[in-house]
Amino acid sequence: MQNQKLPCVLINSFEEPYCVNEDHVADLKKRLNFVTMQEFLENKTHFGPKIQAIYIWGGKPVIDKELLQSLPTLKIIVNSGAGLDHLDLNLIASFGVKLANTPHAVTNSTADMGMALLLASARRILEGIEVATSPDTKYFSLNWMGQDVTGSTLGIIGMGNIGYKVAQRAKAFEMKILYHNRNRRKVEEEQAVGAHYCEKLDELLQQSDFVMLVLSLTPQTHKLIGKRELGLMKPTAILINIGRGQLVDQDALVEALQTGIIKAAGLDVTYPEPLPRSHPLLKLKNVILTPHIGSATHQSRRLMMENMVESLLAALSGLSIPNEVNLK
Repeated sequence: MQNQKLPCVLINSFEEPYCVNEDHVADLKKRLNFVTMQEFLENKTHFGPKIQAIYIWGGKPVIDKELLQSLPTLKIIVNSGAGLDHLDLNLIASFGVKLANTPHAVTNSTADMGMALLLASARRILEGIEVATSPDTKYFSLNWMGQDVTGSTLGIIGMGNIGYKVAQRAKAFEMKILYHNRNRRKVEEEQAVGAHYCEKLDELLQQSDFVMLVLSLTPQTHKLIGKRELGLMKPTAILINIGRGQLVDQDALVEALQTGIIKAAGLDVTYPEPLPRSHPLLKLKNVILTPHIGSATHQSRRLMMENMVESLLAALSGLSIPNEVNLK
């Protein structure tokens, strides 16, 4: 522990693999008094009554009933990122603990990542790098082709903050934009990006050249894209996933990629993460995999940290909590 006068906050670790960004540590320690999980577990009776907040970075520490029962003065849990699928919201609510996340801090960087995967997949960038740098390459084939992005149709599944940012970027590429969402956007929001609402998911899948998943993982969206849905897509279509790995039936996706049901996939998320090193997705040339780095820019991660600290301090001061999650 550092300054005893600062609020006491539980954190997973300051060391890899599940640690906060190293360039955040100095600033965090100026404002908060951290206890690592290891320190806490070694002396629960001492630290338990002192800890008023939990700082979750990269999904750690894991929140369970045993932990919450051991923290009698806990007031708030602050979570990095927008996704909440790793948290039991009902359990947290039952202990009267507040929860805040950072949905706005990750919108631009994650939307950028979605477009990066779309472009790289369409133009077969990784395959091209392999050809250009291979010691076996003797000439560049004139029959080596990718797919146009400009003028093509993008289907966005999940038109929240990030999905809408994707649509803004796609508009600049003169793409036709379709979207499927729980709730339809306002007409003026649709018109601003030229988006067309598809009430039925099947309609979007059948018409899109690119399908991008930009939605949260819930019981309703688990394996939303399975064998049937992949079969509805064009054989030239490319699937992009910047949401959660479990939105897709990965076995069905492997089969679709191997048999030409769809053309390719760009995945920033999988299940599990990382995939087992023997997983067939790692061996397919028509797949681009990245290590869940949608929000991994210096700017976004710092904004996430600042948002988390702001919410944490507001809760401990009895003030309105920015980005509070409604647990009801």
